[in-house]
Amino acid sequence: MRFEGLHHVTCITGDAPGNVDFYTRVLGLRMVKKTVNQDDPTVYHLFYADEDGSPGADITFFEYPGARRGRAGAGMVHTITFRVASEDALEFWDVRLGAEGIATRRSDGRLGFDDPEGLGLELAVVSTSDAPLAAHHPDIPAEHALQGFDSVRAFSADPEASRRLLEETLGFVPTGPAAWEVRGAIRGGHYAYDPPPASDAGVPGAGTVHHVAFASNMDEQDAWLDAVRAAGQSASGVIDRFWFRSIYFREPSGVLFELATMGPGFTIDEEADHLGEALILPPAFEHLRAQIEPVLTPLPDPRATWVG
Repeated sequence: MRFEGLHHVTCITGDAPGNVDFYTRVLGLRMVKKTVNQDDPTVYHLFYADEDGSPGADITFFEYPGARRGRAGAGMVHTITFRVASEDALEFWDVRLGAEGIATRRSDGRLGFDDPEGLGLELAVVSTSDAPLAAHHPDIPAEHALQGFDSVRAFSADPEASRRLLEETLGFVPTGPAAWEVRGAIRGGHYAYDPPPASDAGVPGAGTVHHVAFASNMDEQDAWLDAVRAAGQSASGVIDRFWFRSIYFREPSGVLFELATMGPGFTIDEEADHLGEALILPPAFEHLRAQIEPVLTPLPDPRATWVG
């Protein structure tokens, strides 16, 4: 069994309207599902991805209105890297982000920056045979669009504590002292550790990553659960999230992992042309709509004002 790279990365925001504006208008991603946190349906779960809502391009956010700013520390993901096609794309994004007042950090083949709440993001020029997972946006040339995830980097004081689980159980292939490739038949990505900040402990909150999900084939989920438990990890069991099925556990460095199936997908309850336009509740929550909608922050359809 092998994972098909990253499935999604879920983060926390304290400002859903600002979050929608940044990830759809500035970064050009498509809102592909506007729903609620199934463990706390009083708050949003917002999904941004490529045009089709594909696993491998899906950054998601729980909104806790007014949540204080967090800080990544040991056992937390600190940087999410998206692929782009060229150095010209990096130049485009350097200029575009600068015009939005976003400070950037340019290095060879990479452009780092933080979202408005401090979440660490990066764009990297990546040569790969993987299909580009891009969204359409009228202000972003197709050749410069974000093309899906390349990697996540986490802080760990002891990467060796995680090695056996990552390599022997989860099938990660080492590419460096504390770095691995996660690759299946059609797609791959990377996972790596860096030393944590010397003096600052992590603080969950706005602008931090809640968990990282790896993409499982539909018929392998039960086998993954058995493998993870056989390795001594305390796992959640298989949870039906309607659009995919999930297993959760913390790997030894403390990062919360999710194993999420490649389907059924976001078009199971919305037409592809209208993803993300309306509040969609999984069937198990539909009877709560009258209670849920009044407590959620009103959000517009990001594409409603598009011209042309």
